[in-house]
Amino acid sequence: MGLFPKKADPITDRARVLNAEISALEARIQKLNQQIQTGQGPRLRSTVYPSAPGAPGKSRAAAAPAASEPIFEEVHQNKLTQPPEPAATSRHFNELGVRKFDLLAVWRRLKKQFAGRPLANPKLINYLAAGSIQGLRPLRYEKRVARNRFFALLGVVGLLFLGFCLWLFAYRR
Repeated sequence: MGLFPKKADPITDRARVLNAEISALEARIQKLNQQIQTGQGPRLRSTVYPSAPGAPGKSRAAAAPAASEPIFEEVHQNKLTQPPEPAATSRHFNELGVRKFDLLAVWRRLKKQFAGRPLANPKLINYLAAGSIQGLRPLRYEKRVARNRFFALLGVVGLLFLGFCLWLFAYRR
């Protein structure tokens, strides 16, 4: 046992709890799969009844026996696919068929290269930056500590360089 005990990390504790919940859910899934394979699984029944065409006054329960066709929802495929990239036109190529140099496209590609990936969870980034998660220091504090360490190291290197220059100057005399 050391003199200074290590503080409990809240993120590690939360990860441990979540892993336990995941393992419990996996065990439940396996149990349900075994029940389905043995034939003892729960019976599922649809509660959606289509309305009978041409009979607006009929109730849904009365229309249920007549409808044996499944009901399909319309899915718009164009929303699921990405828009196609614009095809290269003749203005992008010179008379020899070689692609022209496009400075604007090069600039966009360069900006995209250095921009980095978009944030996966911007709300989490805001919480980390503001220090809203209990037990974690805010990023601004960490940045300040790192900046102060850099300046201290820069001062030490500067003093060493100054001492070396003075030693060299004194040695040449």
